Amino acid sequence: MKLQRKGTRHSHRGVIGVESAIVMIAFVIVAAALAFVVLNMGFSTTQKTKNAIVSSADEASSALEIAGKIVGSGHITAGKLNATAVPLKIVSGGSSINLNPSNAAIRYLSNNVEHGNIYAGAIATGTYDTLADAMEASVTAGYISSNPVNASSPTDTKAIFYFNVNRNDNFILDQGEHGMLAIAFSESERPQSLDVIRAEVILPTGAPLSVERTVPNISSRIVDLG
Repeated sequence: MKLQRKGTRHSHRGVIGVESAIVMIAFVIVAAALAFVVLNMGFSTTQKTKNAIVSSADEASSALEIAGKIVGSGHITAGKLNATAVPLKIVSGGSSINLNPSNAAIRYLSNNVEHGNIYAGAIATGTYDTLADAMEASVTAGYISSNPVNASSPTDTKAIFYFNVNRNDNFILDQGEHGMLAIAFSESERPQSLDVIRAEVILPTGAPLSVERTVPNISSRIVDLG
């Protein structure tokens, strides 16, 4: 009979415990890696969704806004408008806008008239305090054939942009700058009382800015269109 001393019996319990620990650690590392991948994909998807929402919001909203009252130059005897002026500026937080005719268009509609694009251009240099002065500068620039405020109606209905606040003397409307979108009406297309006039400023990005007004009774040379 073979005798074995007490305490000398071999045991594999310690080895099995170490192996189990190694397997568990491996599982934890794999789980952590998978969790990182899932979280990273989630963050990426969230960022893409955010960018898509911001982009959609930018496309759905106009880059310009009306910055005050719209006025017109009235012909009292004829009871018609010679020209109108719409004050414009960039929306809060918006980007600069290139108002070169190659980058913008002005669509005009009234009761009896519709034009796809009447935009002649912008007066890039200087500032103008009155519509009459801006129209005279537009004649000099070749945008319109005559000054509708102080002289006679131009040959064609045209839109011109000029600055009230101009910091850079270029075609770019920046934050802090203000300008006016003026429409000079031809003789046969001058709006009269109760006519509805509508202009749409169309830019490469963002929704068009629509401006619509009903012409009031013309009893003075300066007409408040609201």
